[in-house]
Amino acid sequence: MDNLSVKPLIEKMSSSGLKPRTVNKYIEHVKQVVESLKNPNGEPIHNRKWDAETMDLPVVEHAEQKRPSLKASAISELIKASSGQEQALYVLLAATGMRVSEALAVEIHHFTNDGRTIKIEQQVEKDSPRIVKYLKTAAAKRQVDLHHGIAEYLQRYAAGKSGLLFRTANGTPHLYGNLEDRWLTPRLTKMGSDEEGMGWHSFKRFRKTWLRGARCLEDLNNFWMAHKPKSMSELYSHLHEELQVRLDEAERVGFGFSLPENPIVAVVPNVPKLPQNSAVEIAA
Repeated sequence: MDNLSVKPLIEKMSSSGLKPRTVNKYIEHVKQVVESLKNPNGEPIHNRKWDAETMDLPVVEHAEQKRPSLKASAISELIKASSGQEQALYVLLAATGMRVSEALAVEIHHFTNDGRTIKIEQQVEKDSPRIVKYLKTAAAKRQVDLHHGIAEYLQRYAAGKSGLLFRTANGTPHLYGNLEDRWLTPRLTKMGSDEEGMGWHSFKRFRKTWLRGARCLEDLNNFWMAHKPKSMSELYSHLHEELQVRLDEAERVGFGFSLPENPIVAVVPNVPKLPQNSAVEIAA
């Protein structure tokens, strides 16, 4: 494979309607496969010099990328209109910026510091109801600190539970694609807020925007959001090891949306009303 042999593939993908960003991502995989073949000494066998112009690779216009973010008012409306696991998931995602795969893998023992901190060390596989002990990036293994209001809400929700914070009736992890189809998309459509790209990641964009607007300490902003350090200053900093600083900063920056006024209560299924003469039978 080289520039000219890849070109027809790019033309076919483009003519099929795939967007430039998608085409570029697929071609990255092609490059990785070619570069993966190495000599015993570790040197690549095929030293390809990939040229976007020769391949006629479409240019990605970042300004045209669909990266919508939920607004605080929309998140408040989602929370108000939902209950139980659905409501708690919206609160957790918006208040932490966790990936949905991470949030659905949180277990009760991951809460520390009286519920003010969540350890993130596992995730749910995309297409399988299974917990895996690896994360998307090395920076994703972290701790996220909560505002006391969020911590109290989640502790009320977690009361009496063990194991997974969110789970199906069978006790297995939720598949986030199913939840998006059943919960998030219908609610956003009803609110008139659904658009291309408005999925679970829009909660993460909201949180990042909120932290920057609140002038959150950049080292902690990156730590909580699982963004790896880029500058030498960030690499040298150990601010993320200062627990009290983290808790104080989480309290200061807040979360930006409205929490439910009443504590979460268990959802009781609809029970048909029985005639009065059935009371004796029930008692028996």
